Amino acid sequence: MKHHHNLTLEMELPKDARRIVLAGNPNTGKSVFFNALTGLYVDVSNYPGTTLEICHSRLGNDVLIDTPGVYGISSFNDEERIARDIILSADVVLNVVNAVHLERDLFLTQQIIDTGVPVVVALNMVDEAAARGIEIDTGLLSEMLGVPVVPTVAVKKQGFEEVKAALSRAQPGRLTPGLAERLQEIQNRVGNQGDALLILEGDAAVAERHGVEPGNEREDIYRRRRARVNQVVEAVVRIAARESRFGTVLGRWMIRPLTGIPILLLTLFVMYQVIGVFIAQTVVDFTEEEIMAGIYEPAVSSFVGRFLAEDSVFGVILIGEFGVLTMTVTYILGLLLPLIVGFYFFLALFEDSGYLPRTATLADRVLTGIGLNGKAIIPFILGFGCVTMATITTRMLNTDRERRIAVFLLGLTIPCSAQLAVIAGMLAGLGAPYLLMYVLVILIVFLVVGTVLNTIFAGRSTHLLIDLPPLRVPRLGNVLKKTANRAFGFLREATPLFILGAVIISIMQLTGALTAVQRGLAPITVGWLSLPMETATAFIMGIVRRDFGAAGLLTLELTAVQTVVALITITLFVPCIASVFIILKERGFKDGALIWASTWLIAFSVGGTVMQLSKLFGGNGDPNVALVLAAFAGLGGAIILLCRTIRRSGRADAAKSAGVDAIKATE
Repeated sequence: MKHHHNLTLEMELPKDARRIVLAGNPNTGKSVFFNALTGLYVDVSNYPGTTLEICHSRLGNDVLIDTPGVYGISSFNDEERIARDIILSADVVLNVVNAVHLERDLFLTQQIIDTGVPVVVALNMVDEAAARGIEIDTGLLSEMLGVPVVPTVAVKKQGFEEVKAALSRAQPGRLTPGLAERLQEIQNRVGNQGDALLILEGDAAVAERHGVEPGNEREDIYRRRRARVNQVVEAVVRIAARESRFGTVLGRWMIRPLTGIPILLLTLFVMYQVIGVFIAQTVVDFTEEEIMAGIYEPAVSSFVGRFLAEDSVFGVILIGEFGVLTMTVTYILGLLLPLIVGFYFFLALFEDSGYLPRTATLADRVLTGIGLNGKAIIPFILGFGCVTMATITTRMLNTDRERRIAVFLLGLTIPCSAQLAVIAGMLAGLGAPYLLMYVLVILIVFLVVGTVLNTIFAGRSTHLLIDLPPLRVPRLGNVLKKTANRAFGFLREATPLFILGAVIISIMQLTGALTAVQRGLAPITVGWLSLPMETATAFIMGIVRRDFGAAGLLTLELTAVQTVVALITITLFVPCIASVFIILKERGFKDGALIWASTWLIAFSVGGTVMQLSKLFGGNGDPNVALVLAAFAGLGGAIILLCRTIRRSGRADAAKSAGVDAIKATE
């Protein structure tokens, strides 16, 4: 049976090719299946009418299409609507199920079966289920569902060949009891079992597509489906007694504030020691000073100098102070690459171990205060890798209001891995007080701006619903592969922009425009920020890439407090060109332009305030960091208190208005 639904992804389908659709709950290992089955040749398309990207690739003579991780295929959010349309267009659905959470995952399986699409179930993570004492009779499960069931361990590539073989045996499964007659009645009118099911469940979009009224039987169908799933699970699952594993206990500690916060701080401390101390000082000293500056740059300058005068136009562009072949290559390979490899390694560890979603649970209470929920911590953490990528992942947030707040805070307060690497390297030699000053100022700005946005934008944060995968030991192969892929992606994305930035700065230097800009910004950089006039060059470089700007500070002679102020300002300064383009794409021109302009204002305001407070509490010597932070926190606290007062007043007025309306209605 062919299903041709409203799927208009641009795909070249070979003749007689089947659409094989991957479906499953979040954290079932679906992406591992897609990558393993398709290899390297993957196409990514925006789903029509949305910004959500869908991956699809050839699988033999067929086409494999990925879908967002969902718990159902109703119209509750964009992910479910897209998964619904892709699944209803499928010739075969490969449903990946987490064996550890069979009772939860089989609800989606049964809903897909009820659409009438042929299904194969990949029962994944059977090794973890066995470790927890969960034994599953896959033969009986296949018989009760009426579809092939293949046990797999995706991370070990176990069961993949059996899954491929089972795709040719896919078949419609056994319907939820009591559903067949009602489905047949609607199907006679709309011609498609999947559409008939969703109309019965009250899906307004599908009903409108066929010009019929949506049904009101969702609760009854869900009740019957849940009873059916419970019956299947009771029949096929046997739980043997097992002692509580240490991983389970540790996973619980990670989401409780009393134990979770110290674990998070310890994790960040280890990251800082590895990236900020060992890599930034030992490794980078060797790669940048010994290899690039000691061997590479002299060799390149000598070679190019045979053909071009160093002070000629092309000589300045290629091997000058901001040379494409000298400074640019040194920054990328000698300075940034070792640092971002270290960061991406830790990020891959967090993802592979299951720690990342636990940080979301831990952060939920804090983020609720700024109009978000704990799920927003995932884009924020990814932002420390790449703000451009993280901006795209804000699509996972539930409301447009939450996405707007998250994108603004990402562009303003989150330094990408390359910029963070330079910052960590510069702060490492200043001592703990200045490191604390930088971290707390950025954190205070994050909380203050988030609170202001939460006050300005009407609405409230939604509740956190997130799946916590089992805590597991990361697999070194997966971690290294993710690290290598992301590092290569950084080089591919950053290199052209670094070259562009170097050329722009060199041309500005040759034409005198750089000096003119430095003098034009002097009232801000010299007068307000109390930094050298040349700092303006780093800000200009930062527009091209944030890490390019931060790296530009390395050549300046700065005191400790000047270094911290410069780093605070350049962190809050405009996102790089790539991030700005993505923000404009995700939020539209109006929001994007507002975010871009606001970051300029906030960056210079905060940087100057910190510098003026440092002068106030230090005179001409080193400032009293504790007093500076206390004063800055006091200013931030006053703004937060004012915003919360305004919100409380607004809620009180809304409640009063609602009460008046209720009284009028009763009259």
